[in-house]
Amino acid sequence: MSKTYKIAVIPGDGTGPEVVREGIKVLEAVSKSDGFKLEFIHYDLGGDRYLKTGEVLPDSVLDELRKVDAIYLGAIGHPDVKPGILEKGLLLKLRFSLDQYINLRPVILYPGVNTPLKDKGPEDINFVVIRENSEGLYAGAGGVLRKGTPDEVAIQESINTRKGVERCIRYAFEYCRKRNQKKKLTLCGKTNVLTYAFDLWERTFYEVAREYPDIETDYAHVDAICMWMVKNPEWFDVIVTDNMFGDIITDLGAMIQGGMGIAAGGNINPEGVSMFEPIGGSAPKYTGKNIINPLAAIAAAQMMLDTLGEEKAASKIEEAIKKVVANDVKDLSAGKMGYSTSEVGDLVVKYLGS
Repeated sequence: MSKTYKIAVIPGDGTGPEVVREGIKVLEAVSKSDGFKLEFIHYDLGGDRYLKTGEVLPDSVLDELRKVDAIYLGAIGHPDVKPGILEKGLLLKLRFSLDQYINLRPVILYPGVNTPLKDKGPEDINFVVIRENSEGLYAGAGGVLRKGTPDEVAIQESINTRKGVERCIRYAFEYCRKRNQKKKLTLCGKTNVLTYAFDLWERTFYEVAREYPDIETDYAHVDAICMWMVKNPEWFDVIVTDNMFGDIITDLGAMIQGGMGIAAGGNINPEGVSMFEPIGGSAPKYTGKNIINPLAAIAAAQMMLDTLGEEKAASKIEEAIKKVVANDVKDLSAGKMGYSTSEVGDLVVKYLGS
């Protein structure tokens, strides 16, 4: 008897619905060939709903999302909605409420994709960033005093708990072992300045490391990580870091792997509901033109299947993406692919069977 997965679909804003459409096209094709079923449940969360109703993420919808197998997200960001409303009220609320405490970001340069790094190729750019996703500066602790006056004070506190830090680090060690490549885990921090928070991170990192004698450990300050990601990306296998630093270095990672058009990520709760999304934003200026690159959203769908345990189907999607960028799409930029959004989705489906 074939297994059925309930997938909540949040197409979101701007070009989100267009790239999600292609991701679903690929998911439906691979599920038929590999003998499992996908039940898609669509939600109209995003800027348009907020502007019409004032709702961002109703509690009733959040309760429904707790019961699905995974969430597939397009993009959030609307030009008519003040920045922070959707990001905090939808994205961060989902991550925190569903305890998606891991942000998983593969940084992989596929053959045929251009990187801005001179003399670097796919053999050099192949690592994963594991970002703590529920604490740090994004926890929202802090406040403002005397706002709008010359004496204004703004405080934003980074919250790091032993529980939160340890479960992220432990996940990173397990992932590094399962990945089974260089078996090297690098802690990215700033121990020379952020002495309280990263003392906790560093102590926990090396304490947990004793349980993983097969994994080589390493530490580097975040500024050094940024330099080496550009100069020597081949040094890295798996990087683990806090919420803010992870947010920054994964965008750098997206650029060296070819741009936002190919970068995908997962917000992971290993014991619960995870959410998968392309890294790029909603790109509202391209909405409805059918020229946006859907490969990042398709890669997010691939990550979703891999996390659900459909590893064979996930591998098929990844191989199909590789063939598309090797044989067909040479420029990942919107409007420069040589194909429409829907045609790129069709190409991925075509290569699934080859």
